[in-house]
Amino acid sequence: MSLLEAQIKSWAEELGFDACRIARARQATHAAAFHEWLADGNHAGMGWLERTPERRSDPRQVLPGCQSLICLALNYFPGRTPHPDPGGYRIARYAWNEDYHDLIARRLREFELKLQTFGGARKPYVDTGPVLERDFASDAGLGWNGKSTMQIHCGLGTWFFLAEILTTLDLTPDEPFGDHCGKCSRCITACPTRAITAPRQLDARRCISYLTIEHQGPIPMEFREAIGDRIYGCDACLDACPWNRFAVKSRELAFHARPAIFAKNLRAFLDLDDAVFRTLFAKSPIKRLQRPRFLRNVCVALGNTGTPADLSALTRATADPDPLISEHAQWASRKIRDRHP
Repeated sequence: MSLLEAQIKSWAEELGFDACRIARARQATHAAAFHEWLADGNHAGMGWLERTPERRSDPRQVLPGCQSLICLALNYFPGRTPHPDPGGYRIARYAWNEDYHDLIARRLREFELKLQTFGGARKPYVDTGPVLERDFASDAGLGWNGKSTMQIHCGLGTWFFLAEILTTLDLTPDEPFGDHCGKCSRCITACPTRAITAPRQLDARRCISYLTIEHQGPIPMEFREAIGDRIYGCDACLDACPWNRFAVKSRELAFHARPAIFAKNLRAFLDLDDAVFRTLFAKSPIKRLQRPRFLRNVCVALGNTGTPADLSALTRATADPDPLISEHAQWASRKIRDRHP
């Protein structure tokens, strides 16, 4: 490793990143598999993935003259769920507090300023640009792509965000770490909706994270019960990964649980109007769901876990002018009455 690469990794550490590795810019390892995945419709309603798939497959088409990718990881593990008891609810850990895009983007801007001293051109991304980032993270030895399709790091487990800086600098690439899933298939078994159809094959149409976050319309009936008490995202495959026994709590307080969110019970969310919803979830990734889709998810969770004490709140929700909320509130009320005749 030359002084240039050493300086880059030192800056990454100074800026709070938990790992920094370097990959060679080239066509992504799984470019063909990605195109096949799109052709099979496994991306569900995420139409933006279909746009310019060739750019997603090769960073040299994103940044002319790109020679290297600086691959970065930031630990977000906030610890155990605040609501482990029946009757609570689950939110994917990455969304327990502030939106990671904003926090990491600020650090990438600082990183860019430092890199300017070496010349060349740069493009930073934090889950915001056309890069098959897990392929290049694996190339660089920043973990490997697990059977759940999630990236796994031997020290961070699965609880980390990826970011990258595309650069025209000719940097010495790091060596891959290799695949260390072995015969383990716990993530596949743990998926409540069988969305992991084979090792490293995900059907987003069945994925709870997709259904509760990206999906715009009603939750399909066949998946409502499997969603259980989840109101935003799903950590089932991550929770099952044995590599997470090495995970340590993130140093970033911005990723720790926000008490104002977890202090509420499920039916209390149904009383949120648009203004209160935006205030409660300010700076949170949940805010981009907007109130109708969030309350849709809350109604599904109440249908699966609620009691007669929740019926009055659900009755009010059935009168909501938004049909997405109203229909799911009606469904939840029926489910509770079926359990408590």
